[in-house]
Amino acid sequence: MLKSLLAGLVVTLGLFSAAHADDRWKTLPDIPPMPKADRSGYADVNGIRMFYATYGKGDPVLLIHGGLGFSDVWAHQVEDLAKDHLVVVADSRGHGRSTRTTEPFGYDLMTSDYVALIDHLKLGKVTLVGWSDGGIIGIDMAMKNPDHLTRVIAHAANVTVDGVKADVMENKTFSDYINRAGEYYKTLSPTPNEYDAFVNQISAMWMSQPAWTPDMLGKITVPVTIVIGDHDEAVKQDHTEQMAKDIPGAKLVILKDASHFAMLQDPAGYNAMIRQAMAGN
Repeated sequence: MLKSLLAGLVVTLGLFSAAHADDRWKTLPDIPPMPKADRSGYADVNGIRMFYATYGKGDPVLLIHGGLGFSDVWAHQVEDLAKDHLVVVADSRGHGRSTRTTEPFGYDLMTSDYVALIDHLKLGKVTLVGWSDGGIIGIDMAMKNPDHLTRVIAHAANVTVDGVKADVMENKTFSDYINRAGEYYKTLSPTPNEYDAFVNQISAMWMSQPAWTPDMLGKITVPVTIVIGDHDEAVKQDHTEQMAKDIPGAKLVILKDASHFAMLQDPAGYNAMIRQAMAGN
């Protein structure tokens, strides 16, 4: 996701300091507690133990978080969507409560983890809502494993490394997110003292991936909604707009007064966006 992360990342672990409250897109709200899960556990997939939790009943929705994050970032969305859907969240390999191996990170590998999780939970086809790296995984799955998908809603994703803003690490809100991610890692990870090693491992992927062409995107057959906040700190809006043009039938949604962290900044608006996309609107 972040080609520039290696050059600009200095991990300073510390408590999150709130951004300015006057402009919503400059804030990084606290992650609220998750609702009580109906089921949670670990799936053994591709040599890792992958944490997952499920909520509610109905057509399945899989929520995939972004790089350095973990599944609890979706608390607002789980609370809403579980009213009438089976909602599944998981921690990607090396993130949150999930383990990792020494195998190099790659989007194809991370996608195969989620395909294996879908099969493990016998979900059939899912609506995949992905944020940042999660959105990239959704697009990858749409290209490689469309039989596992009803639709993809990809927020703040990029399909080439030049879709990331060169100055992302100069943004205070984004830097605050990275610092907070380090704190969460220490409390959740089975390897709490290995955050730097984890960051180095995943950053090697971000330097060169994804690298998808318009021709590759043009072969996608599942319905896709491409989403970007109008103040996204990391992903270029013109890159996002081009993605929507390159994917057949894709719909473009630009979230007002929101950034890379729109699911926390405007939960009601974000939930409404998901429901509209699932309804085909």
